[in-house]
Amino acid sequence: MNNKTGCFLWNLRQFSTLVPASRRTVRLVDLLGFCRPKLVHPNRNPRNLFLNDFDNRVHSPIRYLFQNALTFKSGDEGFQTNGISTVRVPTVDRLLCPRRLSFDSKHFFVSVGTPDDGVKKINFHHEVSNEDVLINEAKPTPITYRRLSQECNSVSDVLDAFSKAPAFPSSNYFTAMWKIAKSMSEDQKHFEKQLMFNHPSFNQLCEQMIREAKIMHCDCLLFSLQAMVKLGIPQSTLLVQTLLRVVQERINECDEKCLSVLSAVLEAMEPCKNVDVLRAGLRMLVDQQVWKIEHVFTLQTVMKCIGKDAPIALKKKLEMKALRELDRFSILNSQRMFEVLAAMNHRSIVLLNECSKMVIDNIHGCPFKILLSILQSCKDLRYRNLDLFKGIADYVATTFDIWKLKQVLLLLILFETFGFRPIGLMDLFMKKVVDEPRFLNMKSTIAILHVYSSLNHFHKCQNKEFLDIMAGALTGYLHQISSENLLYAVCSFCLMNHFPLAAINQLLQKDIISELLTSDHVERNVHKLHLLDTCLELDDTPYHRSIDISLPQVLSAPVHPNTKVEEVLSSLLGGEGYFSKNVQLPHNYYIDFEIRMDANRSQVLPFSDVDGVLSAADTQRVGVLCVRRSSYCLDSTHPRGLLAMKMRHLNVMGFHVILVNTWEIEKLEMKDAVMFLKTKIYSTEALPTAEVNLQSTY
Repeated sequence: MNNKTGCFLWNLRQFSTLVPASRRTVRLVDLLGFCRPKLVHPNRNPRNLFLNDFDNRVHSPIRYLFQNALTFKSGDEGFQTNGISTVRVPTVDRLLCPRRLSFDSKHFFVSVGTPDDGVKKINFHHEVSNEDVLINEAKPTPITYRRLSQECNSVSDVLDAFSKAPAFPSSNYFTAMWKIAKSMSEDQKHFEKQLMFNHPSFNQLCEQMIREAKIMHCDCLLFSLQAMVKLGIPQSTLLVQTLLRVVQERINECDEKCLSVLSAVLEAMEPCKNVDVLRAGLRMLVDQQVWKIEHVFTLQTVMKCIGKDAPIALKKKLEMKALRELDRFSILNSQRMFEVLAAMNHRSIVLLNECSKMVIDNIHGCPFKILLSILQSCKDLRYRNLDLFKGIADYVATTFDIWKLKQVLLLLILFETFGFRPIGLMDLFMKKVVDEPRFLNMKSTIAILHVYSSLNHFHKCQNKEFLDIMAGALTGYLHQISSENLLYAVCSFCLMNHFPLAAINQLLQKDIISELLTSDHVERNVHKLHLLDTCLELDDTPYHRSIDISLPQVLSAPVHPNTKVEEVLSSLLGGEGYFSKNVQLPHNYYIDFEIRMDANRSQVLPFSDVDGVLSAADTQRVGVLCVRRSSYCLDSTHPRGLLAMKMRHLNVMGFHVILVNTWEIEKLEMKDAVMFLKTKIYSTEALPTAEVNLQSTY
């Protein structure tokens, strides 16, 4: 027998004092799976050397056998007084190898009292707890990004921890650095990033990350890449490009969570060759796994990432998947869907309508950032939902006092792009401007003038006071305003029929006009200068000076054919000799049709008779304007700024203006269309006579 075997058997003999001699039966249980439990009887087989001399006294305590391989278990926390005691071998991660036992006088099995029958019981689990503590202290605690982010106060602290004891995987360090950095202010974040790049261990961490990229888990790899992008590590670096290549090779390992992270990473990265290849791979993977996606958030993240240039078939498939999940949409999912569809440039009316309903029903408490994102996405998708716009405007008007004026102004700017005129909200805003004009800066002043002039909004009581305050605010910034912004602001005042003298005087200086005519937006500036010149000539202004410099001619607006209206007028008036079409007027105005009538608008006059016999005082010129929807505010017949100004100027030139809505006239039958125009053209007093004349023409 060699020394190792002898040492092993000698230690086993020391257990004999713990068990009565009459019951020396021990069952060995093998939890390693090497054999089944066996009953070992020491007195039956002389070859059972494991239990020979088990009566001997314990000469010295022992530590764990085979590194905690053997434990002893009884029915009631100790050895049983009746029956068979058990020796159990727990499962370990590696095969056990016999080695010499080490002896330590400080660690030994301790008896836990003596019961009534005089048999000592050993509570094994309790007695080895001190040894367990020592072993646990000897084992290093795993490094996780949560632990790092809790123990470290800065990005540099994380790198210091790495330099002292680098641990696998390196992704924990990058993730911890980003978790710490994202809670900082922008200035502090910028400073920490500079310290990170200059830290002596940063290059070492990057090198280790490159070495580990191919062996770490896919989610760790993607979280590392996301942290690098968020930390501002340049995308062109070897580190980022290497990780992009590795992700390309391992993209088939992505589960749903990895798809979400990868989508978020690609969305934040600038286009480059590796990013484009990876995005193409992601599209292929999503096309295969779209029906397996379980979480709505993951679905929306993927939809947002695939890009505007994704195949239309893939967009349709993602739309169908989203429609299937509509019942599972949370309020946040519905709010986020607008931004998602805008990011992929897919105008799904069904999805937008359903999400709009949920947004309207849960509008109270909606943050400003969400409201702004919804309206901006509607603008990008060219989606107009009057109920949605009214719901947002009414909510903001109801809770007006909790909003900053800057926030309300941003919403009004977006409403203006849809042509939506929230009357209640705009009235409240006007009142607030009148009460607190100090908030007006140059940028907000120009924006407010644009919104109110474009939507042609005025308040009956406070309109004059509001315009005076806006004019005073603009005057205060004349020393620093650019020539183009000054032109835009003055033209906005002109649309509202208000003329601030100080601003106009500065605008009409020759050097300002010359600068506008040589800028990058000459055509737009020339159009606005013509508008200003027309207002100064036609409107009742205290400023009687025109623009001294001759302006380039503006191209005439394109003429839209109005065949249906022409046929109706011909039938109503008795032929084309009673009206003229596409009439060009001074100041670059034109009207679709002109009709000449007597002063009471009871009789239509042929053009030949008017030119030869009647004087201008005896005739009334009637201008028929065929108006499209875009010339009105959304879902109303309230004319927008340019149309209102044109009507005002046509009245000054002696015209009675009639507006014909093209989308309405197209829906009418000929007889109904004739009756509709008859009520528009003839005065109320002349309608019975006109009815007789109309019947005679059939």
